[in-house]
Amino acid sequence: MGNPKAFLTIHRKEAGYRPLDERVHDFSEVEQTLNTHDRCEQASRCMDCGVPFCHWACPLGNKCPEWNDALYKGNFQLAYKLLASTNDFPEFTGRICPALCEKSCVLNLTDHEPTTNRENECAIMERAWIESYIQPAPPAIRNGFRVAVIGSGPAGLAVANQLNHKGYQVTVFEKNEDVGGLLRYGIPNFKLQKNVISRRINLMREEGITFVCSTPIDLEHLPEGFDAYAVCTGTPQARDLQVPGRDLKGIHTALEFLSQQNRILAGAQFAKDALISAKNKRVLVIGGGDTGSDCIGTAHRQGCKSVTQIEIMPKPPVGDNPATPWPAWPVILKTTSSHEEGCERRWLLNTNRFTGKDGRVTSAEVEGVIWEPNPQGGRPLMKLDGKKETIDCDLVLLAMGFLKPQLPAFAENVFVAGDAVTGPSLVVRCIAAGRKAAASIDAYLQGKKS
Repeated sequence: MGNPKAFLTIHRKEAGYRPLDERVHDFSEVEQTLNTHDRCEQASRCMDCGVPFCHWACPLGNKCPEWNDALYKGNFQLAYKLLASTNDFPEFTGRICPALCEKSCVLNLTDHEPTTNRENECAIMERAWIESYIQPAPPAIRNGFRVAVIGSGPAGLAVANQLNHKGYQVTVFEKNEDVGGLLRYGIPNFKLQKNVISRRINLMREEGITFVCSTPIDLEHLPEGFDAYAVCTGTPQARDLQVPGRDLKGIHTALEFLSQQNRILAGAQFAKDALISAKNKRVLVIGGGDTGSDCIGTAHRQGCKSVTQIEIMPKPPVGDNPATPWPAWPVILKTTSSHEEGCERRWLLNTNRFTGKDGRVTSAEVEGVIWEPNPQGGRPLMKLDGKKETIDCDLVLLAMGFLKPQLPAFAENVFVAGDAVTGPSLVVRCIAAGRKAAASIDAYLQGKKS
């Protein structure tokens, strides 16, 4: 630990966002970066705790104190090696992870100024790419086993990366036209530029992984010729809202909206009647999570007239929540860069119906919600309070999460990982699940050899 007292004298400093009136006119990443001096200084704030709760909170078990110390000392190459030893894709998590490690940081408990682990992670990786610390490293020897990975989201990519380096011949099947799953088609470019994904995929190709795109796989009939399979198909089915008026034009799932915009930025073209555009429209986003926030930011960049976001659950507390104490993940109010760009946010509202004119949505009827304790325990009981109102809208985006898929019974050589197992989760958890599945596949196939 280079500076054991830095946390006492140096305050947390975030890179922050690009100016609002600039960023809403493009889809470039909203986050800025610190200069090298400030970044290393931020790394020095890590206290190298005797019990590192950051390590405990991270699904990947990232060694934050170790690589923060290397970063502070300016040894970016060592910092990269330490980071890459537990995380296959730090350039992804360094941009879009909610940073569970920071919420469990002792400095978050004491003064709400945790070490900037996520930004540090991203800075380390960008330096690693610039300085060419990252080079193709195909395995010297192949072990003769072939593995098929179904789905190229973070879990599938982690499985493929781990097994490839162990000497397996890996083929990744992807139903979409390009690799990345939700990373490419669900997360807006202003949070994760797609060249960041392509850069990594190109490296994986050079290391010997085969990617087969535009190839949906029937899980009841997996492709033949492989010794094992990893099913990493995620949660493709969005939770819908079956209320009167749902069939009106102008009502879409969030993923329909977000994926189309990402495809347009990649050069795809859509017919006018298939285009989902927020331009000059009053947008209603139903759902208060990160996907809803992504819809807000995208709607602004498309030139919307206004955005309202409604949530059926209560408004979370600000700052601290006694129900989720440190070092647990705090359920508190989150304000994103997209919210800062302009949005009316409301809670405890249920959508009763949509109304329209000439077949297009023009408004939504909502009603207040009361949550009461369940006498049998478990999820509270929802009741409507009878207070109804109408929200005018020309575009409705349903961002209410995704449904855990129902999978068929598989043979013993088929392993399932990521959201396909857990339901909707975080990218960092999917990477961790992919690494675990790869270890299980390796143990299974090596057991077959002996």
